[in-house]
Amino acid sequence: MKTNARILKDRIYEELAITAKAMGNPRRMEIIDLLAQGPFPVEAIAKYTGMSIANTSQHLQVLKNARLAEITRKGNFIYYQLAGQHVFSAWSALRELGVTYNAEAKKLVEDYQEQQQQQGISAEELLKKVKAGKVVILDIRPEEEYQRGHIHRAISIPLDELENRIRELSKKQEIVAYCRGTLCMLVNHAVELLAKKGYKVKKFDKGYQDWTMKGYPVDMASRP
Repeated sequence: MKTNARILKDRIYEELAITAKAMGNPRRMEIIDLLAQGPFPVEAIAKYTGMSIANTSQHLQVLKNARLAEITRKGNFIYYQLAGQHVFSAWSALRELGVTYNAEAKKLVEDYQEQQQQQGISAEELLKKVKAGKVVILDIRPEEEYQRGHIHRAISIPLDELENRIRELSKKQEIVAYCRGTLCMLVNHAVELLAKKGYKVKKFDKGYQDWTMKGYPVDMASRP
């Protein structure tokens, strides 16, 4: 016969398992990574993740039921957002755990980086360059994400506008481009384009949310 303490302990693990199960899906991991940038409506989340609105809504409902996401309203629009900073911290830790101990995941990341042949820069290195004023930081995320918050002094040129606006950048200065995070592929396309045009460019090997977690300077804007 189970004691009251045993029953309570079992329930604790059951509830924690619900949280782990909600995160343990590749699509929901991507949604969490996206929502780390700020609140988004279902339509935007579906667009950025390449899913149908119906599938996106189902995944968001799972995250909401597990209390990892919540909704806010602005007029007739509903926005989804992470329930708190701990959600992204947990995802970030899970990401690092996988890359550190999952040999296949680590190999895939290393193979991808080797294939891209792009030099990355750490947050610590980038901070030194920011303080010294020796770098142009290029945010290639969509404008709405940049407006919610960005690395201090970063300029915004979304990837789909970069080729047409490339002359706004100087070839005399080093450029460091960044997007949403470690697994965001957009920054690789930006670095490749700039390098081919003769720009001195590197990529920030993390993303905006990772930068903020370190307490490094950012420029914030109002959220919806």
